[in-house]
Amino acid sequence: MRAGEDDVRPPTDLRTDIPHPARMYDYFLGGKDNFPADREAAERALAISPEFRTGAQANRGFLQRAVRQVTGQGVRQFLDIGTGIPTAGSTHQIAAEVSPDVRVAYLDNDPIVLVHGRALLAGAGRGTATVIHADLREPEKILANAEVREVLDFDQPIALMLVAILHFVADDQDPVGIVRRLVDALPSGSRLVLSHATGDFATPEQVKQARALYSNSAAPLVPRSREQVAAFFEGLELEEPGLVTPPLWRPDAPLKEGDDRAPGWAAVGIKP
Repeated sequence: MRAGEDDVRPPTDLRTDIPHPARMYDYFLGGKDNFPADREAAERALAISPEFRTGAQANRGFLQRAVRQVTGQGVRQFLDIGTGIPTAGSTHQIAAEVSPDVRVAYLDNDPIVLVHGRALLAGAGRGTATVIHADLREPEKILANAEVREVLDFDQPIALMLVAILHFVADDQDPVGIVRRLVDALPSGSRLVLSHATGDFATPEQVKQARALYSNSAAPLVPRSREQVAAFFEGLELEEPGLVTPPLWRPDAPLKEGDDRAPGWAAVGIKP
């Protein structure tokens, strides 16, 4: 593995005084790459609902099962956008357990993600991966990025990973259009691996409080309904079991009470 090229420098201001969703997510998962502002905001979120933590864990499990599934089906390339703070069981690690010749381009707009991601990859030795500073809201720049093109072959199937990221893209930023532009650039046989927060199982007051909390962070929280999340998969063939809560997507352990009401939707779509 290798880190991103030295001549591509991310912003250096980590803004540790402002909660960031990636670092809050790291805290929910039990990580240590977060700051007091992140921990304080995360604890306020848990006071609204403990499902912020269980939802993050369910998302992580979905990502890992989906990566194993996709790699087992022969896909060897991953475009993982909004990857978050690297932790054990990240995309490149899980994929390499199935095949050592995988290639992964991690993209994130948070400088601390880049710092930790590049440190993680520098010592690894299987497959090829890079961590790149980029913003999901700028799909044209992502598709034209020289580092992305160096790692990934756009003539071969690619798994586009959008796990727990689109709920930080506001409606007026056209999230459906962003996904469509990215998917349109991928060849036949590519996958869309996507999960998204929902308020379908929460009370209106819980949704209101959660959105207010994240309004003070580096990105807004926009929970979407099952119907709205389904729109991201338009034109794709859904893998079984379709669009379900993350724990219900091909579980590899016994389900727990409430898994069918986990605060999110998840699916894997295949591009014809």
